[in-house]
Amino acid sequence: MRTQWFIDELAHAGQEHLDADFVAGFDRKQGHPDPSEDLAALASHGVGGDATVVDLGAGTGQFALAAAGRFGRVVAVDISPAMVASMRERAEQRGLSNLECVRAGFLSYDHTGEPADAVYTRHALHQLPDFWKTQALLRIAAMLRPGGVLRVRDLIYDFGPDQAGEIFDSWLANAADDPAAGYTSDDYVEHIQTEHSTYRWLFEPMLEACGFEIVEVAYAGAAYGAYTCVKR
Repeated sequence: MRTQWFIDELAHAGQEHLDADFVAGFDRKQGHPDPSEDLAALASHGVGGDATVVDLGAGTGQFALAAAGRFGRVVAVDISPAMVASMRERAEQRGLSNLECVRAGFLSYDHTGEPADAVYTRHALHQLPDFWKTQALLRIAAMLRPGGVLRVRDLIYDFGPDQAGEIFDSWLANAADDPAAGYTSDDYVEHIQTEHSTYRWLFEPMLEACGFEIVEVAYAGAAYGAYTCVKR
């Protein structure tokens, strides 16, 4: 149940993610990231074939669909009705009866059944301001078994405050011209101004304060972080 003082996550989801036409072209614009590295990270930390895995902010289900072929129960959670509809259609087409699609967010998903063995989230946590990130991380810790694994990929700033101008100018200079082909300068400006990517030196203490031990960290460039964490 949603706590009375929690925010409405739908208001922070990014209106484009609620639009069925945008969702239809989402994978083309975002690309098709290979989930094998993330699946391997879970497996290397004891997440086996009978595991329960929750994908928060699952989008069109690129990770969740792959995970359903490897783990016993996969719950794909997204706040957008259009995203959930897309995932359900794909799961039905592939006959994945062990993939559950749930419309909810970080702050409103209520896990049922046995505690999760792993939680995965990719490029979704930055939709929440920092205070609400911590509430989301606390809720993730509560749904995981002791020793459960959290795998996070997100846009996290791995640079100093005085480097922001240089980094963002580079983003804009190398942005796509066609919005159907990639992220444009307007997309980047919207992210910087209205979404809530945080600094690495703020995010890592959040993880630790919410009950996680960081066991692996990798960054690609100045803003794409991948974390493997274990619940203490």
